[in-house]
Amino acid sequence: MPFLPLFPLNLVAFPGEALNLHIFEPRYIQLISECLASNQPFGIPVYLPNHVMHYGTSIQIVQLVKQYDDGRMDIQTQGLDVFRITTFQNPVQDKLYAGGEVEFLQAIPNHVILPGLVERLRELYHHLQLSFEFDQLPLNFSFQIGHKIGLSIAEEYQLIQIPSEVARQEFILRHLNRIMPIMDELERTKERIRLNGHFKNFDPLNF
Repeated sequence: MPFLPLFPLNLVAFPGEALNLHIFEPRYIQLISECLASNQPFGIPVYLPNHVMHYGTSIQIVQLVKQYDDGRMDIQTQGLDVFRITTFQNPVQDKLYAGGEVEFLQAIPNHVILPGLVERLRELYHHLQLSFEFDQLPLNFSFQIGHKIGLSIAEEYQLIQIPSEVARQEFILRHLNRIMPIMDELERTKERIRLNGHFKNFDPLNF
């Protein structure tokens, strides 16, 4: 099984995602320096309260943007593939950082976007008064929008464990179907608040 140096973070990195990192801890300065020298990826397993989780994403360093006199670094990275940790060492022998053997999930691609998903996204962004800007490429569309639909970190962690793109899109559609009625009710509440205190002209009731 492949071995990855591990950089646990309280976030979910998705495959294909661009991620900028500021490296300042000595153990991760060592980790990143070695990955730069060998042009090898490292892993970001998800860190949820007081626990390094089993799943994460392998990360390729795209560019060393800046190196400071004290060793700190700014780097640009990109997510590669989802993995599951099978063995965990903290720290790796003779190193400052953790590492472990991993197995990569066999991704099941998809070549269409589920009916209704884009429409639900448009509705959400209309409520949020934000512009809707997605590539709408069906391959890994779920990872493109995963950070932009209000999922919690725990829910994003559930998402990366799903190997099928169709199943991930279904997960997201269920989430949107669950929150949209709440968004609609918030809009109605805002309208009622705006009307409060104004003179109201009621039509006569016929009963």
